[in-house]
Amino acid sequence: MAKQEEGAGARRFSGKASDGPDRVLTVQRSQRGAAGSGAQVRAVRKDGWTEARRKSFMETLAATCNVSEAARVAGKNLSSAYYQKRRDPGFAREWAQALSIGYAELEALLLRQALFGTEQEEVVLDAEGQVKSRKLKRGHPNAVAVRLLVQHQREAAGRIAADAVDRPDGEDAVDRLRKALEEVRRKRGID
Repeated sequence: MAKQEEGAGARRFSGKASDGPDRVLTVQRSQRGAAGSGAQVRAVRKDGWTEARRKSFMETLAATCNVSEAARVAGKNLSSAYYQKRRDPGFAREWAQALSIGYAELEALLLRQALFGTEQEEVVLDAEGQVKSRKLKRGHPNAVAVRLLVQHQREAAGRIAADAVDRPDGEDAVDRLRKALEEVRRKRGID
C-alpha cells in the first residue's frame, strides 16, 4: 500500500490513499514546494466546506455580492470563508467567478433603471389610518446612467485599442510580413 522513503533525514510516505466520495485533494501549507511531496487526499470534515456548502455559498455570493451573507447562508463563519479562499485555489476561482456574475447582474439592473426609470408609490394616510391618496413617482437616475455610459466608453476604447495592436494573426499580418522581408532584402542589397 504505502512505502517509506528515506531522504534528507526525514521520513516520508508515498502511496495512494483510498479514493472515496468523502475524500478531497488538499495541499497542506507544509507541502508547498517541498521535494517529493504532493497533494494529500483526506476526508472532508463534517463541519467543513462540503460540496453542498460550497454551492450554497457561491450561489448566495453571486446573488448578493455579500460575503458575510453568503457565509451565513452556507452555515460557515466569515473568517472560515476567507481562510478557504486563501487555502484553496479552486475555491478562490469560484469566488471570483461568483462575484463577477453578481456584479454583472447589478450592472444590468442599474442599466435597466437608467433606461426605463424607477417607480415609487407614495401613500398618504389620514388621521384614522385610511388611505387618503396615492401618488406614483417616476424618476430616472441620471447620475447612474452617466457613470455607466462613461464605463462603457472606457471598455469600448480598450477593446478598440486591443484590436488596433499589431497581432500576428491579424488581417494585415501577410502585408506586414512582406514589408518586413522587403526591408531586409533592401538592406542586404538583394533583388
